[in-house]
Amino acid sequence: MLGTRVDDVDAPRLIKSRHGWWFVGNQTWTLIQPDHVRPDGTVSPAVDAYLRDRGAYRPRTPTSFSLTVLTTTACNLGCAYCFQNTDLDTTGGNRPARIDRRRLNADTIERIITFTADRMARSDSKKLSLLLFGGEPLLNPDGCLRMLRRAGALNLCSAHMTTNGVLLTPTLSRDLEKAGLSGIQVTFDGSREDHDRIRVKHSGAPTFDTIVDNIARASEVTRLRWSLRINVSHHTFDRIGEIFSQLEGRIDPSRCTFSFAWVGDAGFGYGNDLRPISEVGNRFAAWSIAALEAGYHVVRPSMRTTCQICTEPGGRYGSVVNADGTLFSCWQSAGKPGFEVGTVDTGYSDLDSASNRWVSCGYEYDQPDTLAMDELQDTVDGALLDHLHATGRL
Repeated sequence: MLGTRVDDVDAPRLIKSRHGWWFVGNQTWTLIQPDHVRPDGTVSPAVDAYLRDRGAYRPRTPTSFSLTVLTTTACNLGCAYCFQNTDLDTTGGNRPARIDRRRLNADTIERIITFTADRMARSDSKKLSLLLFGGEPLLNPDGCLRMLRRAGALNLCSAHMTTNGVLLTPTLSRDLEKAGLSGIQVTFDGSREDHDRIRVKHSGAPTFDTIVDNIARASEVTRLRWSLRINVSHHTFDRIGEIFSQLEGRIDPSRCTFSFAWVGDAGFGYGNDLRPISEVGNRFAAWSIAALEAGYHVVRPSMRTTCQICTEPGGRYGSVVNADGTLFSCWQSAGKPGFEVGTVDTGYSDLDSASNRWVSCGYEYDQPDTLAMDELQDTVDGALLDHLHATGRL
């Protein structure tokens, strides 16, 4: 690691390479020879000066205000591991108990717009980035469309949605794009066999092919881009690689970004027992390279960054708003009783009184310690950078 690294702030990274070390800074990827890195993990003065001249040490600064809005807290699926569940389905079915139901309406949207305009003025933000979230946001399509249209008044620069994709239709995808949506994130729980065992409708019906078909049909009538998140746990690990052949010829890889995510269990009775980290990291790396070679986009490794919304208490650069206008510190705590940190009408609560309710992304995930997860990420990113370098794409 770098001698100046502090774990809770944005910081460059040194990642082991087959050829030396990768220095990952602010939009920079520099291959450093082994003898230019000291035993204590710092770089030589000459290399340090070169990197500083390239701007590699610049911290990441927000370029827009980041707003996450839950359009509904209801969901049409029954995933047992969902962080918004409050208990398992006691009947043994696929209807787990969830957080209280809330639904975004026109009045709350206007309150959110007023609140957001004020927060943007306070932070001197000139642009807005919007994420539509849930529950399942498409259970309230009118709320999604109205929120998108009204956000345009705040200089909307990007708008994305996180959806399970089951309810997406060509007509709705066209309407969403026209209203300002530019991208959609959809999650797969591994390959078809595992996904259809884990991510099911309340009836227990499978969803893999429905989701893929909906993406394909929406792509035919829009220019929307897709972020495909593949959840990885010991439940899905062995068959992850099968997903490439299952998607081949059905969706356009050039419009999709692939990512593989360690599932932090925040639900009930799921767990994630993947070990050891070294083996897991090598498999993550192989999948990322396979995705790249199949024509998908893969996000390039970045410096260590902190969340724009939840890291700094008080919502300086972003906010998470539940469907009823209640404020929460992050998407993971949204809608959960006891984690409220204010409302769009009254603003954020006094930080001293709300300090125990201000939590950060992943606050309740059951996962290995930070050093182990850093090791996994470094293994993946080092292999990816080596591959990009060897193939002339870096």
